[in-house]
Amino acid sequence: MSETAQIRQTKNAITLKGSAKLVTDYLNYGINSILYQRGIYPSENFICEQHFGLSIYISSDEKINSFLQSVLGQLKEWLLAEKVKKISLVITNITTKEVMERWDFNLEYEKSKGKENSKDDPVGNKDLKTIQKEIKNVLKQICATVSFLPLLDSPCAFDLLIYTVPDAEVPDNWDETGPCFIANSQELQLKSFSTSYHRMTTVVSYKAE
Repeated sequence: MSETAQIRQTKNAITLKGSAKLVTDYLNYGINSILYQRGIYPSENFICEQHFGLSIYISSDEKINSFLQSVLGQLKEWLLAEKVKKISLVITNITTKEVMERWDFNLEYEKSKGKENSKDDPVGNKDLKTIQKEIKNVLKQICATVSFLPLLDSPCAFDLLIYTVPDAEVPDNWDETGPCFIANSQELQLKSFSTSYHRMTTVVSYKAE
């Protein structure tokens, strides 16, 4: 292999740590976009930032940001250890507790992490710009969902559920919960993206009118 080819391969290498960061970045921006687009909190509680070449509204509320940082920080550890199967964002009616909407972020591991590999070892050679473009396309779809999802015309709250493998070590301040079903639901599958190690597919389920 030529020296040029070696440099190119190293430059494009995706590490497990880098893959986990891309997944959690997508979830952070995707969740914030959903909270903004679906009107879970007032629009004045969000600030516009540029991420993945898009204008994304990010919450400026310290409690929300602290909650997301805590959950996504723990999620990143589980991603590195292949302990996560799915993440769900559940939107419920505050008054009736009825589940109005559920966003499922389904995760597949395209490669098995060898025990001898560290989180800094390359796990794929997919070009970073290609991955970022795929993530951008999914985020654009999330932002466009407001045009067809039913209006949430009552105060709502959200929660995050993480589906792990049975042997995952769960922090003491986390609680187990059952699945959150939507009666008379419809669903729409959005585009997926792949880091060449993690593949994530996003599906939104909503209460049919």
